[in-house]
Amino acid sequence: MGVLDSASGAYSGSEGRPIAILVDDDTEVRDSLEELLNSVGIESISFSSTQAVLDAELPDRPACLVLDVRMPGLSGLDLQHLLLAKGIQTPVVFLTGHGDIAMSVQAMKAGAVDFLTKPVRDQTFLDAISVAVSTDIARRAAATVSRKTMALYETLTPREREVLRFVVSGAMNKQIAFDLGISEITVKLHRSNMMKKMNARSLTHLLSAWQSLPAEAR
Repeated sequence: MGVLDSASGAYSGSEGRPIAILVDDDTEVRDSLEELLNSVGIESISFSSTQAVLDAELPDRPACLVLDVRMPGLSGLDLQHLLLAKGIQTPVVFLTGHGDIAMSVQAMKAGAVDFLTKPVRDQTFLDAISVAVSTDIARRAAATVSRKTMALYETLTPREREVLRFVVSGAMNKQIAFDLGISEITVKLHRSNMMKKMNARSLTHLLSAWQSLPAEAR
């Protein structure tokens, strides 16, 4: 079973099913891509301009954007940068008949999953969609873990957070006690409480939780 097969069938409700967001001013291209995606069970929505995307409320589900580069108004590259500026990290696949090396380099540097040129083989297009959807599923899963871990982190007292930072840096209880100016027994108490609140069964689990925290919390 391919990624597209598993992605399209892994969710019982429509809210979690992947969706491709097609942006192209050519109606025939949009219709053709929708038909191809539908044939492998991937839902899609389409827009005829970048402005229409900016005006729309995009679905909160695993997704990828398929952007043409040259369109009336804002280009696909402009849209990519605007979405990133808004914190929207939906993976992007470019599909264009007017691309060049400079454009492709610009798109890939900004994080595009692929830069395809028209006409494109069906399987090449579907492979790119598969990678993009998988990337978004992984990104959303990591974000969910990060949110849950952050909720646990926020239950820690300031002292427990200090102990946590020392522990994940590899410091021993004796060293932590010295640096914080408290007894080793007190360190052990704070460490035990911290581990319980973080639902960490081992130092490995604690390190994993620490690494999933947003950078600003670490």
